[in-house]
Amino acid sequence: MKQNLKMFTVLALATLTVASGSFTGTPATAADNTSEASYIVQADTTGAAREIAQHAGGSVQRELAIINGVAATLTSAQVNALTASDPSVRVTRDEPVITLAARKIRSSSLETSVSLISEPLSDATSSVSSDNALANDEQVPLLGYAHAPSLTGANKLHSYGIDGRGVTIAVVDTGIWETYGLTESTLQERRILARYDATAAKNPENSKIGDDHGHGTHVSSIMASSDLNAQGLYQGMAPTARIVAAKAFDASGQGSYSDVIDAIDWIVSVRDEYDVRVLNLSISAPARSHYWEDPLNQAVMAAWQAGIAVVVSAGNSGPDAMTIGVPGNVPYVITVGAMTDHYTPDTHDDDRLASFSSAGPTFEGFVKPEIVAPGGHLHGLMHSQSTIATEYPQFQHSDGAHYTMSGTSQAAAVVSGLAALMIQADPEVTPDELKCRLMASGRMAVDEDGNPAYSVFQQGAGLVSAYDAVYSSASNCANQGLDLAADLAGTQHFGGPANVDANGNYFIMDGATGEPLGSEGFLWSNGFLWSNGFLWSNGFLWSNGFLWSNGFLWSNGFLWSNSYNFTATDLSTATANTAAVNTWVDQQ
Repeated sequence: MKQNLKMFTVLALATLTVASGSFTGTPATAADNTSEASYIVQADTTGAAREIAQHAGGSVQRELAIINGVAATLTSAQVNALTASDPSVRVTRDEPVITLAARKIRSSSLETSVSLISEPLSDATSSVSSDNALANDEQVPLLGYAHAPSLTGANKLHSYGIDGRGVTIAVVDTGIWETYGLTESTLQERRILARYDATAAKNPENSKIGDDHGHGTHVSSIMASSDLNAQGLYQGMAPTARIVAAKAFDASGQGSYSDVIDAIDWIVSVRDEYDVRVLNLSISAPARSHYWEDPLNQAVMAAWQAGIAVVVSAGNSGPDAMTIGVPGNVPYVITVGAMTDHYTPDTHDDDRLASFSSAGPTFEGFVKPEIVAPGGHLHGLMHSQSTIATEYPQFQHSDGAHYTMSGTSQAAAVVSGLAALMIQADPEVTPDELKCRLMASGRMAVDEDGNPAYSVFQQGAGLVSAYDAVYSSASNCANQGLDLAADLAGTQHFGGPANVDANGNYFIMDGATGEPLGSEGFLWSNGFLWSNGFLWSNGFLWSNGFLWSNGFLWSNGFLWSNSYNFTATDLSTATANTAAVNTWVDQQ
């Protein structure tokens, strides 16, 4: 695919110049001319990118065919020479990042990496504790844990045989721990079909397919654990679904753009072999460019184009507006925020949006997240020797196999499992249709007067309803007005209908007039009441896209620069592109 290399200017009250072309970056100095770093080099073809990087004197580490690029080690001088000689080439920094949890671990007494956990626990230690036992467990100072299938209604679907059978979910994360509940489905069939280690390209001698961090195992078990709780209900949303796991983060939760892109590239390459229909990305990185320029976003868009429904966490940087990260800012994908049952699973009038859940709109004006799902104090598998469990042992259960964790990572996993149920019920459903049905069946949080209790930029279409989503026949209510092929080809890009007024209030523009559409429903509020009683206007017009062109003007002349100022320096690819599993947040 040919990437967009065009320069353009967005005009409003203030003028914002957006660097969308080749990398010029910060000029290299004599001190840094010889310093080496990892970069992503993109050209018209993968072969051309390899040749260009090698011609500049760089060392190519791996090919990233899904974005017509390579990961290569280059000096600053080589980068400057490369881009000066060929302005059609795009070069992006590819550096690692350490999650908040990893930083805490490094500053604590735990100085060495946790060894790989690859052996399953014995049957005696892998059984699930009851709710009452967990509530009284001194290691877990909680009122209990949330059961996602019950909160979403998926447990009713399980009793009808809708349990994800025949559907494969791919997970890009820290790996997967092969233990009871994950290795076997409800049919006693082995269901981890394949595993891949994208981090091995950097350290092949230390390649480890397991999960010594814990995050990947936790989200995978929320999606698909076949464990039973004390009430005889499955712990996972799709307990019979198959799993393909790609490891892109190490024991510290550290990864890079090239690791994640490589993992997605592999998943797309095996899509037909394993019939991969869903891809879970419980990860987030800062947005440093328009969505279409970011190489990780380009890989995610290619996966969607390949027929894979991509589910992404909104991020844990809320509750402020415009905190959606990469790749959650991709307009095509399903971006998921988090709610919590407030530790009262049988009472819904105190359910609320999780305070950490990131909110939209995106820089280009798209409403995000599309949907919210349970993300507070969810129960999942995690070995007691994994990095997270070692750092936060108070949330490890006494059985040594289960762990309580909160975040939009967990909420995304809930929706990925639900997507598998929807695909089992309708194998012909497309990613766009699946997204539409999820949104159309969402339950908005409303106040006592029936008005939205949260902004659409916080809750999207509302809380997922598994039963309604599976039996929905809605269509043509998601990704309308967008052209994925043109977007990937770089010939057209798109903006959403969101805008901000002179007082800093975000609103949805009427497509014809540019005036606020139902502005009374977009108030930020602390109210909550999850209900079936609110329908959004006219089939989710706010999910439509509009062609982004040179000089795209926002209604009333307002640009995001007052609150989210992308300057040429911010957008420069001299700034490192990093990715991480979502950082630790307190239980809610």
